[in-house]
Amino acid sequence: MNPADSGAVARSCCAPARPPAEAARGGTESPAAAVPRAGDVAGAYRRPVELPGGTFRMGSEDPDVNPGDGEGPVREVTVAPFALDAHAVTNARFAAFVGATGHRTDAELFGWSYVFAAFLPEPLRATSPRPAATPWWRGVEGARWDAPEGPGSALDGRWDHPVTQVSWADAAAFCAWDGGRLPTEAEWEYAARGGLDQARYPWGDELTPGGAHRCNIWQGTFPDTDTAEDGYAGTAPVHAYPPNGFGLFNVSGNVWEWTADLWHPGAPGLRAMRGGSYLCHHSYCNRYRVAARTANTPDSTTGNLGFRVARAAS
Repeated sequence: MNPADSGAVARSCCAPARPPAEAARGGTESPAAAVPRAGDVAGAYRRPVELPGGTFRMGSEDPDVNPGDGEGPVREVTVAPFALDAHAVTNARFAAFVGATGHRTDAELFGWSYVFAAFLPEPLRATSPRPAATPWWRGVEGARWDAPEGPGSALDGRWDHPVTQVSWADAAAFCAWDGGRLPTEAEWEYAARGGLDQARYPWGDELTPGGAHRCNIWQGTFPDTDTAEDGYAGTAPVHAYPPNGFGLFNVSGNVWEWTADLWHPGAPGLRAMRGGSYLCHHSYCNRYRVAARTANTPDSTTGNLGFRVARAAS
């Protein structure tokens, strides 16, 4: 493993990419996290929202657009009726998938994944490699979906948080098992807008209307101090904050979400991601805006990257 080499392929300082040409090791056999008894496994937080589809104005020409992200120009796009889960896939739902299928994630097969350095105990932080371009991350041996911060970490108290440390292939495999698929970028943005036209955020143009936090992003000075004024440092429950106009939760912040689409036709190795994460901060990454986009390699896994399931209209 040499995460220090990954900066050249990272599309976002929020989610570094796995180094190219790294071979999977086969990993080591280890038991999956025990499925909790909570009702989440039986179907809570698996609630498809039926969306009528139609034509909307996609993209942005916002002055804060990151160069090269390809948000613009604003254009009319039509999507057919479809359904999208109100919540990102939780740790509990992913545990049920692993228990039913024996699926082994890419992080398990490669033997390591990226963890935000501030979440690590000092010895592990000091000995884990860091990407040159994003030194606030560490490549941690043993980090995986059920041990998101590596050895010694667990999911206690986080069963209703979004699953992380999952690759595009892991997400696609879950969706197929659950009877769905990943949303396209157009579907994701249409749904995330919640019926609003060209608003910056899923709830309007003001980040904290009336002083109320509406999403889980970084407050303070990145990457040293997160004051957690929004209530969370790290991931939040998938049901945190009010939903948008379509009834979808946390489509801004919390975790990035994989989509079905390529970053652009000339970049077959990259898949588009949407929504921003708890690490986004206006000083360097304002990609929690609803039109914002970035990408990563489909085998990459980080502690702030998850997904939600799209389905055919009923």
